[in-house]
Amino acid sequence: MTEQFDDRKARASAWFRTLRDDIVAAFHALEDSQTDGPLSDWPAGRFEVSETKRASDDGTDAGGGEMSVMRGGRVFEKVGVNISTVHGKLGERAQAAMAARKGIPGMADDPRFWASGISLVAHMQNPHVPAVHMNTRMFWTPHAWWFGGGSDLNPAIEYDEDTQHFHAEQKAHLDPHGDHLYPELKAWADEYFFIPHRGRARGVGGIFMDDRNTGEWEADFALTQDIGRAFLPAYIPIVEKRRKTGWTDADKDAQLVHRGLYAEYNLVYDRGTKFGLETGHDANAVLMSLPPLAKWV
Repeated sequence: MTEQFDDRKARASAWFRTLRDDIVAAFHALEDSQTDGPLSDWPAGRFEVSETKRASDDGTDAGGGEMSVMRGGRVFEKVGVNISTVHGKLGERAQAAMAARKGIPGMADDPRFWASGISLVAHMQNPHVPAVHMNTRMFWTPHAWWFGGGSDLNPAIEYDEDTQHFHAEQKAHLDPHGDHLYPELKAWADEYFFIPHRGRARGVGGIFMDDRNTGEWEADFALTQDIGRAFLPAYIPIVEKRRKTGWTDADKDAQLVHRGLYAEYNLVYDRGTKFGLETGHDANAVLMSLPPLAKWV
């Protein structure tokens, strides 16, 4: 399985980089085109790119990635679009978690792994523009492989038409892979992005999948790519519609309180946050999802 997957690993890693590049270019274009309305007299924001490394126990190369972060732009208050390709051996806690979730035999005997993906979180200047999250990933061990990811919308001030548009684009990109997929992945997102201690969802949902392995790698990879392709047409029109809306102090307060929910979820429940920290990936990259400012009442 190892040799068979070398080409597939390279293809997946290259796709995540291409998707990152497309999103960064689209976000730069939004910054450049904000020439009137709120904060239009500010300098257009630009991503700063830095290299990340995964820490290995024995000091050998364990891969890494690139963290692209924009702060203080006209449209984006803080947005990160990270890619990574890491490898090595899973520690005991990570092995136990993987074995329990996926029922993978043999992890204790051969705990090697490889993982690649893209992770995006955007926190916006304008409270009327929703925050958003998207990630997709591929994971491999000598015993199994799978894909995961999705995207979800997190407005502080909700607009029904924005929610409908976001979900419609997800559905349009999933339907070619089977009309059962959108309702399944939507329901999964509703369950996954729920904050039990608050008794509410962190946003208005989206799509989510994990442990995706139908036995057909090409089909699962194609689905993963289309989840990524859905992101820009699902999100950019919403930003363009809301970014010039004026806001009040009460609107900004509502945004900061909602960000508190986002921070709670990511620190307490998010699997990706836990996995990244447990496997030694760069902590700044793992915690990139946290908002620059938040508030609790």
